[in-house]
Amino acid sequence: MQSFTRHIAAAGDDEKRIFVDGKALLSGLVAHDDWLPEDFATPDPERYRQYLLYCDPMERFSIVSFVWGPGQKTPIHDHTVWGMVGMMRGVELCEEFALDPVTRRLSAKNTHQLTPGEVDLVSPRVGDIHRVSNALGGRPSISIHVYGANIGAVKRHTYEFPGGDNQTFISGYSSAVIPNIWDRSLQEQTPP
Repeated sequence: MQSFTRHIAAAGDDEKRIFVDGKALLSGLVAHDDWLPEDFATPDPERYRQYLLYCDPMERFSIVSFVWGPGQKTPIHDHTVWGMVGMMRGVELCEEFALDPVTRRLSAKNTHQLTPGEVDLVSPRVGDIHRVSNALGGRPSISIHVYGANIGAVKRHTYEFPGGDNQTFISGYSSAVIPNIWDRSLQEQTPP
């Protein structure tokens, strides 16, 4: 955590620098599959889990473990902030999409797999809309994500394909072991 904190403090808003040095830090972290406590590596039979591991006190970044049971996937969604996804265990399938600014329709772009040790990047600048799934049918997959905000408190969007219709959501987190004292996940569900 100290390395990421120093890195983000030095890089400021320079996304390119965040990605270059941050990717090296995250690669080093996911190169070892012996540090994640079981409380943050447990799949749910119904849906993928998003466990908060750390949130910078100024919400400049957060570190999260994503745990995918067999066959589980996200809806098509965006992040609205920079992010790095480091694969630690198993295999993820990432389907990338682009939103046409004129027609507001989605088009399918690339599809790729992420295997242990690899790091993927997302942001509004490099590509921010995707759907992620566990590529393994018989066992869980785990990835470690670093985002440029407290991702469990960020207003984001899910998208319909190909129409591009979207809905706003705030994801929150799957565990209360590390409390999200900034929890805003109910804001979209509560009338003003």
